[in-house]
Amino acid sequence: MSLLDRINADIKEAMKARDSLRLSVLRMLKSAIDYAAIEKKTDSLPDDAIVQVIQKEAKKRQDSIAQYESAGRADAAAQESDEQKILQNYLPKQLSADELESLVKDAIAEAGATSRKAMGQVMKIAVAKAAGRADGKSISALAGKLLS
Repeated sequence: MSLLDRINADIKEAMKARDSLRLSVLRMLKSAIDYAAIEKKTDSLPDDAIVQVIQKEAKKRQDSIAQYESAGRADAAAQESDEQKILQNYLPKQLSADELESLVKDAIAEAGATSRKAMGQVMKIAVAKAAGRADGKSISALAGKLLS
């Protein structure tokens, strides 16, 4: 079952259960996926491209949470947090700190990097190995720490 099929099935489940929050989040997600497919001039996206769309939407929620909390709007921040939790269900399991460190060390060894000048090569290898299981920001921070 592809990720898009799973999302469509969950939309039907949310309709039957009358779960309005989950239904609205999944409809928004399906719309974002359809928009990305149109943008890339294709009928449907592969699962890895769908994961990228989901990550983008989850990041939007994270940014909104920070904005709402700084503005003192705890109710809106809680709503965004609930939406983000629903989106997280469709993302691959994130790497633990130890797994991420091991992955970055392997990427450094593979690139033969000894200084921060080779950061681009390390990032290219590490991001490819992580494949949606870690965000680029945390990979970059860890690689920078290990290379300095």
